[in-house]
Amino acid sequence: MKIGFIGAGNMGHAIMGGILSKGLVSKEDVVAADLSEEIRKSVSDELGIKMTADNKEVAGAVDVLFLAVKPIYGEAVINDIKDVIKAETVVVSIMAGRNLAWLKERLGADKKIVRTMPNTPALVLEAMTAICPGENVSDSELASVLEIFGSFGKASVVNENTMDAVTAVSGSSPAYVFMFIEAMADAAVKEGMARKDAYTFAAQAVLGSAKMVLEMGKHPGELKDMVCSPAGTTIDAVKVLEEKGFRGAVMEAMHQCAEKSRTI
Repeated sequence: MKIGFIGAGNMGHAIMGGILSKGLVSKEDVVAADLSEEIRKSVSDELGIKMTADNKEVAGAVDVLFLAVKPIYGEAVINDIKDVIKAETVVVSIMAGRNLAWLKERLGADKKIVRTMPNTPALVLEAMTAICPGENVSDSELASVLEIFGSFGKASVVNENTMDAVTAVSGSSPAYVFMFIEAMADAAVKEGMARKDAYTFAAQAVLGSAKMVLEMGKHPGELKDMVCSPAGTTIDAVKVLEEKGFRGAVMEAMHQCAEKSRTI
């Protein structure tokens, strides 16, 4: 299986790195195009794959083609490559806000199209990806796409009407989590902890807490209650977060994110 990428920026780079680190395909079977000479050299040096500035060269030569460009450039890129994409090629879009109807209208009604929303934890093989296949994609082709995304994290098929929520809850959410970790580390430093230790303690606490949610099968509220001893330190902290509108702020931020996804 030959896999190609149009765009080798942060997300494209992360996906390529994940695929190769798990040995799903060899580096000789991955090729990418990017207009930036700096990005082409950096990715080639790091991953050892073939890089080019010619989008058509990639689009016409692969079995699975990732459109890993920013949404504002999507139409121009598709116009450039649509006539060279082979009938059997599966086109995988990771462009936020570009739905299957939009992609089908521009790529052609006969094309095999999969809309996805991964996130940057692909860099450490812990991505979460939502997958929404078009009607021309066979079960076996969908299985291949799931295998690709499963090589660097978790992947799940979803209804397309939930994709804006997916953008808010997983596509963009690493940024919220990084802000949370940074804030906790800053507070720890204020209390006297060394900066390096503060980041480690905060990040590991988030990692461990997330694993508890995924692996223990308990409601997050129940897990929170397990930490909140009567008249203890944690419940005092929780009280402050509630007073400051912690949950409401998160929910409103995600709503704004989903709204932006709907209007891109």
